[in-house]
Amino acid sequence: MTRPPGDAEFAEFASARWAALYRTAYLLVHDHALAEDLVQTALVKTYVSWRKLRVADAAEAYTRKILVNTALSWFRTKSWQKEHATAELPDRGTRDADPEDRRWLVDEVAGLPPRQRAVVVLRYLEDLSVAETARILGISEGTVKSQCSDALKRLRTTLGPEIVPAGGTHD
Repeated sequence: MTRPPGDAEFAEFASARWAALYRTAYLLVHDHALAEDLVQTALVKTYVSWRKLRVADAAEAYTRKILVNTALSWFRTKSWQKEHATAELPDRGTRDADPEDRRWLVDEVAGLPPRQRAVVVLRYLEDLSVAETARILGISEGTVKSQCSDALKRLRTTLGPEIVPAGGTHD
């Protein structure tokens, strides 16, 4: 595809990819409002560079990279470490809940350290390869594999081997 020509094409891109970007953002930050802020931030940064993108097909990868890098920078700030007040306690769910309700799994992924969470989200939710994940996060493929291994080991400990079976990190 050729260079993205203008605002109408950007609006179409943003509308078409909003749900997928939001899903990734939510799994990274574990908060609906922050996920919306994260997607909006990523889309604003993409819009600023829209005419500079060489290929329209690269826009999604470019936006996803911005989204993940912005989330990781948010995690580094001290204010991120503080608790966020809510009107009611969140429902933690149970493992015996309806298979369609995977809230308990989302909660466990949210408990992972930021880089491990980003690796798990990109590898298993977005189904990206080790190389693609490494490129987006700006880390080596070996780091992706070790972070993924550590994250799966931690999830296996908390969720059990019946939920997170032992094995490779699906290349």
